[in-house]
Amino acid sequence: MENELTAWAEQIKQTKLPRWEELPELELYMDQVITLVDRYLAPLLVAKKEYLLSSAMVNNYVKHKLIPAPVKKRYNRNHLAYLIAITLLKQVLVIPDIKELIELQLEKEAPQAVYNYFCLRQEEALAHIADLVLGRKVDVVLQTENDFRHLALDSATWSFANQTLVEKLLEIERAGADNE
Repeated sequence: MENELTAWAEQIKQTKLPRWEELPELELYMDQVITLVDRYLAPLLVAKKEYLLSSAMVNNYVKHKLIPAPVKKRYNRNHLAYLIAITLLKQVLVIPDIKELIELQLEKEAPQAVYNYFCLRQEEALAHIADLVLGRKVDVVLQTENDFRHLALDSATWSFANQTLVEKLLEIERAGADNE
């Protein structure tokens, strides 16, 4: 069990999300977009997730104006950036909060800068978790089965705490916007 966790930590520590400049310049069809997003994110998401992204999900995101509509059924790097970020964020946030978070980020920065910052911060967060597991930055010794249980519970509680923080920040932002 410990070897499997160590191997996973080493893998996520090495995982790099594609930056804006690395996303394909060519316009892609829906099936190509889904395949590409899956290829980029599969190493990060637990294997039990059958579909990271489906055409129904993409169509729903367009319908709810979470992402721009495709042009002649083709998607560009802007769409890919949105879909990569949304696919990761929806693991911990609900779609309305993701939409609000994206809109908040895009108020003052270009999509390229927002996306590249998102990738950087996600990689840093993953590296921190990998270091926690590998015992490099945080003094965690996984000598018993109980240590795995505690680490799982600790990680779940941190996830909830971070999600709660995002929700509060968005609430404060909404309140500020209503007062303007």
